[in-house]
Amino acid sequence: VAALHGAVVGGGLELATAAHVRVGDESALFGLPEGQRGIFVGGGGTVRIQRVVGTTVMMDMMLTGRLLTAAEGLQEKVIRYVTPVGEALTKAKELAHRIAKNSVETNWMIINVLPRIHDMTHDDGLFVEQLNSARARPPEAEARLREFVDGKAKKIQDNQA
Repeated sequence: VAALHGAVVGGGLELATAAHVRVGDESALFGLPEGQRGIFVGGGGTVRIQRVVGTTVMMDMMLTGRLLTAAEGLQEKVIRYVTPVGEALTKAKELAHRIAKNSVETNWMIINVLPRIHDMTHDDGLFVEQLNSARARPPEAEARLREFVDGKAKKIQDNQA
């Protein structure tokens, strides 16, 4: 989970898109000024950033040097949450604590399997989904599932998280 504030440009944007969940405060600006400097993005940016914002948005940012505001970053999926200035870290920690309550195995599958399914054909994606869904579950996951089925699971409080 990344908390973003101020200028998130070039390598900063490349690093930010390596995070699974991004929170920006209203001061965040996103850009790729490399084109105006006579260089091309590196550090995996062409893969990660493009998968987040798409080719046309990334091309515009690189060719023109355009900076996206926090609101535009939310619209283009650079960030998932926008907070008032100075509150991104608090929100990021809140989300990280919530994520940490998931089972390790579930988080591993979400982080490692989901992006790979995205790049697969429909049928291959369904096959890999089934393989992962059918994996033996650790006792903790079995207990959580049993609580849900028995109607004893705690209600999940969204609170815009």
